Amino acid sequence: MPGAQEAVARATRHLLARQDAAGWWKGDLETNVTMDAEDLLLRQFLGIRDEATTQAAALFIRGEQGEDGTWATFHGGPPELSATIEAYVALRLAGDEPDAPHMARASAWIRAHGGIAAARVFTRIWLALFGWWSWDHLPELPPELVFLPPWVPLNIYDFGCWARQTIVPLTVVSAKRPVRPAPFALDELHTDARRPYPVAKRPAPLASWEGVFQRMDRALHVYRRFAPRLLRKAAMDTAARWIIERQENDGCWGGIQPPAVYSIIALHLLGYDLAHPVMRAGLESLDRFAVWREDGARMIEACQSPVWDTCLAAIALADAGLAPDHPALVKAADWMLAEEIVRPGDWAVRRPGLAPGGWAFEFHNDTYPDIDDTAEVVLALRRIKHPEPARVEAAIARGVSWNLGMQSRNGAWGAFDADNTSPLPNRLPFCDFGEVIDPPSADVTAHVVEMLAVEGKAADPRTRRGIAWLLAEQEPFGAWFGRWGTNYVYGTGSVVPALAAAGFAPAHPAIRRAVRWLESVQNEDGGWGEDQRSYKDPQWAGKGASTPSQTAWALMALLSAGEREGRAVRRGITYLVETQRGDGSWDEPYFTGTGFPWDFSINYHLYRQVFPLTALGRYLYGEPFAPGGV
Repeated sequence: MPGAQEAVARATRHLLARQDAAGWWKGDLETNVTMDAEDLLLRQFLGIRDEATTQAAALFIRGEQGEDGTWATFHGGPPELSATIEAYVALRLAGDEPDAPHMARASAWIRAHGGIAAARVFTRIWLALFGWWSWDHLPELPPELVFLPPWVPLNIYDFGCWARQTIVPLTVVSAKRPVRPAPFALDELHTDARRPYPVAKRPAPLASWEGVFQRMDRALHVYRRFAPRLLRKAAMDTAARWIIERQENDGCWGGIQPPAVYSIIALHLLGYDLAHPVMRAGLESLDRFAVWREDGARMIEACQSPVWDTCLAAIALADAGLAPDHPALVKAADWMLAEEIVRPGDWAVRRPGLAPGGWAFEFHNDTYPDIDDTAEVVLALRRIKHPEPARVEAAIARGVSWNLGMQSRNGAWGAFDADNTSPLPNRLPFCDFGEVIDPPSADVTAHVVEMLAVEGKAADPRTRRGIAWLLAEQEPFGAWFGRWGTNYVYGTGSVVPALAAAGFAPAHPAIRRAVRWLESVQNEDGGWGEDQRSYKDPQWAGKGASTPSQTAWALMALLSAGEREGRAVRRGITYLVETQRGDGSWDEPYFTGTGFPWDFSINYHLYRQVFPLTALGRYLYGEPFAPGGV
């Protein structure tokens, strides 16, 4: 294909230039303005908000506002009520007057869509901290939850790790019900300021889960008034110990912003002053989530992704023809090896006898290594010729063993925990902010299967169980659901290469169905794209503006399916070549990553670089590993 070789050379130079001297890569992780708004609200609550930070955050928030006065949660997405409310309040903190045109448009839209009363629970919790909403009109979350043993339904380990880390500190906040003086009123955000709280509705039928949990919440509100003081104090003390034990070396919690924010609030309410080492380290860690832009705007990352970005960058460079002993790859391997986690974390509650040996997503997150990163790090290390091969082999062996041990009972893999599949947490009135459990997914399972096949374990019964699960999960139209990337294009782009690595021939019916689907959703410009709306409406599956990363995922599937000479591949490669910028990079404003399907979307700024380079490299040089053979 004309131009592919030059595109690979330019992209390789660009990616190499972005490597940190320590060996890692990290792109910005862009989410939505609730991160920035909640950062300002936290600082207001703690009494540490300063004018420079406030105005920098406001500059970013204003820049994300739509012409109708609203804010979305992903590029090109529809207005979102809770995000709009939180952004509006943040701009009020920055001094924007409610009668300013951009503010008046926002408040009018908020009122027209139900006002504060219709916002998610998390938004109303933030408002309750300042008396803008009543704690009595929020679901009860008792700290005694921490005493439930792992075998009791709705214990904290029934929740996904991200929800668990958030809920434990919020039990303290819910018990304390703090209210700081409000710097202004928010009457303009109610449909009727004289009656801000909705009229109580008849509960759902007792025979329904909704009805059961509604009555449970009412009972917990009553229990709050009579909870034994010593028991409640013991529960909050236990929660505090749980939180502090999970603080990472860099001061953060789980390497993600939301648990850090709520942990700081909870500990502060329990008497930890801001000069305490735990609090000081926590606040300093939050500052590291700030991305300062050239125009002076300040964007808050919900998380940072150096391990993920580094293993993907190493795979891309190796597949694009960089020598396996190239200094950049060796340096990346050294950094990844140093990031291996060799102590137990929360995952050991469900797998107590399993030896540790995995990788997390972030710089510091020893409590929550994840199965996806571990699989991809192993695949990256396999591509690198390191001067200490025994060291690499030992790390790979530990990673493979840990991943195998984290297989769920159904034969597949989740992201952080095994068998984290209870249906109950998602039904709680409190849990309206997104996915709160971590069931197995096709994309994670595919990455593990691919890794196991490369390690010569394609015929292992555990690998075969994972493959059987994947085959059963294929959609009738030929794609696979993408849990951690958007969406069916990502799932299909993960599964087809895994099946090929495990020895499935291109003529296998499952692969043929996937190829036909990918060909059917290719855009006129030769690329592929899929909007976040596909998580809400399957009719959006495979539909959306073309993006470099999603085009690359489709190409990776088609190439592994033996379609190198096919028209769809040629058109896709042409799209990548023609949309590449002069510096070797690609532009991608659309969000192609997923935190919670639909509820929390992510734009990984390095995806637009690593995946196109991987696809172009595999087009030029073929698949990096021969099929495992079955």
